[in-house]
Amino acid sequence: MNALLLKDSKAKCQIEVGEAEPRTVISGLVKYIPIEDMIDIDVVLVCNLKPVNMRGIKSHAMVLAVNDGTSIELVTPPAGSKPGDRVYFEDYQDGKPLAQLNPKKKIFETIQPGLKTNEDKIALWTDDENKPHLMRTEAGVCTVNSIINASIR
Repeated sequence: MNALLLKDSKAKCQIEVGEAEPRTVISGLVKYIPIEDMIDIDVVLVCNLKPVNMRGIKSHAMVLAVNDGTSIELVTPPAGSKPGDRVYFEDYQDGKPLAQLNPKKKIFETIQPGLKTNEDKIALWTDDENKPHLMRTEAGVCTVNSIINASIR
């Protein structure tokens, strides 16, 4: 991720996602994470949301981060992951991702309350039956540095 600080503590990031051109992403994370800590790092993105205008710039993805109410950390892919690797939840790896989620169906908003970290600092989604599904790539599970049992947004 290469970030450029904009007004109002928003960062304009150019993020390599394995496509011909990097995606432009606007993030409010620089209020919580120093800009120098957001340069040349690996992050987990939601890329199939409808692009939205933020500060007059279209944002083409959302950076996932965990928040425990006092601090925020980025969700990171496992070592060996490459830009563009598919992120999925265990038991759902065979599904084909939608090119773009229909914002009227509120798919992301429906699953987001179940996104969290566990006591092992692993990112996961808990389904309606309270069964955890680890967030992963082919290289392994997605994690955070230290925040446990907290919400991912």
